[in-house]
Amino acid sequence: MFRFALILAFSLPGFAAAAPCGNTGNGFEAWKQDFAKQARRAGVKKKGLQALSQSQYATRTIAADRNQKSFRYSLDKFMQIRGADTIVAQGRKRKARNPQFYATLERQYGVPAGILIAIHGMETGFGNFMGDSQVVSAITTLAYDCRRSEFFVPHAIGALKLVDQGSITTNTVGAKHGELGHTQFLPGNALEYGVDATGDGQVDFYNMTDALASTANFLRKKGWKPGRGYQPGQPNFAVIQQWNAATVYQESIAIMAARIDG
Repeated sequence: MFRFALILAFSLPGFAAAAPCGNTGNGFEAWKQDFAKQARRAGVKKKGLQALSQSQYATRTIAADRNQKSFRYSLDKFMQIRGADTIVAQGRKRKARNPQFYATLERQYGVPAGILIAIHGMETGFGNFMGDSQVVSAITTLAYDCRRSEFFVPHAIGALKLVDQGSITTNTVGAKHGELGHTQFLPGNALEYGVDATGDGQVDFYNMTDALASTANFLRKKGWKPGRGYQPGQPNFAVIQQWNAATVYQESIAIMAARIDG
């Protein structure tokens, strides 16, 4: 019975098996053609589909994905390598220089300055390095790659929709896993939680105001409780866990944020 149903399914008009994932670049072009159909069904328009067709298999992204050593370090080692003391020192200065900006964000979203500043510092050194990989190529490569295809497919769709909206282009660069902007949003999250805080009609993650408002919005929508604690065991620590899955990262953000806010 099952075999008959399978044969019948393949004989139906319009039925097409999904292009398989791959662990090398050999099947990437065929996968892109099939993924374009999925993207179109998901609402991706002409610009996004053009960006998909122009994307290239990102070998540096795959190399980085296979070699994520820093998250296996101890907390102390991780904070040392990521420059926690420098982030805190610079973060305090940034808060002191522009207190009203961070106070406005906290009034709107309930997220204190220390958290946003710690994330900003950890992710891009306060915007000093926002990546060197083409976002669309990186994220579509990860959607094609067999290791975590299901996780990255929605973010690949998100990236193509961001192209449609004008928030990014084919040439926009970000991190090797496709994260973009000042706080390194994954594209699907950027699409869902992006905020036009400048009021210019465009969500621009390479604009600090839009990026930090979007980050605060993400945390609020994930359950941030204004005025509650964010250290391990406190209510808002679970929200930090929504931003990054690595325990050392989560703990580092909580520690740095407390030092910046202190």
